[in-house]
Amino acid sequence: MVRSSKIPKKRPAKSVAKPAAVPLVSAAVRVLAVLDQLSRQRAIGLEELARKTSLAKPTVYRFLLTLQELGYARRVDGDGWAITLTMFNMGARALDHLDLVSAARPIAEEMSQELGETVHMGVLDGDSAVYVLKIESRYTIRMISRVGRRMPLYCTAIGKVLLAFANDDQRQAALDGVRLLAFTKTTHTSRDALDGELAQVRAQGFARDNEEREEDLRCIGAPVFDHSGAVVAAISVSWPGFRYERGQEGEWIATIQSAAARISAVLGYQAAG
Repeated sequence: MVRSSKIPKKRPAKSVAKPAAVPLVSAAVRVLAVLDQLSRQRAIGLEELARKTSLAKPTVYRFLLTLQELGYARRVDGDGWAITLTMFNMGARALDHLDLVSAARPIAEEMSQELGETVHMGVLDGDSAVYVLKIESRYTIRMISRVGRRMPLYCTAIGKVLLAFANDDQRQAALDGVRLLAFTKTTHTSRDALDGELAQVRAQGFARDNEEREEDLRCIGAPVFDHSGAVVAAISVSWPGFRYERGQEGEWIATIQSAAARISAVLGYQAAG
């Protein structure tokens, strides 16, 4: 790039008017509030739904009838209402159009076939990690999980990768107000201990979950970078304790890091050196 030797004159700053707030459509806001509450339990009664959404019962009932007619809600057990899988199907179709998921799926499938175990990919969302991709284990005994599930950051391999490679502000925001609860005897409950492990994760390029979220479940995760060098996801493999062989750990780590690097390359990341 050729740079000019002339220094441009500094122009006075112009005041930029802030864009006006987009007016919200009240009916859309209320319908989404109803759908949000329906998604939080198997079934909910009309009265409780009205209370949780702060809407009048007749209004909620009209929304429910409309959602039922469109296939988004169904009536169960008399006065109960439940969400259908239509919303899930819409979300799943949207995931198919994300470059991240499209880039990762064939590589994740290949790794799952090679190692035989469940593969997940997760992204940072507030104070949680959210699964955006899952490839099932070939074994009968599998990990119970699903795309869209939210997981704690501080006690999962994916979560620790996302925390370790987040910038300081993101990390602080993700952990601010989060209680480090002990799910098992190996869960970190001290911020100092967690910070120490996150520094190690950054240095070594992978994270472990040593039965910290669930007993008898171990995971190894590695970071996925985008074209800008930012970590946009983490990919992990999970093993039940009885199939986890410590002698193979080094080989497994190399396989997972290689898969993460291949996904990163598809996203345009160029590793230094």
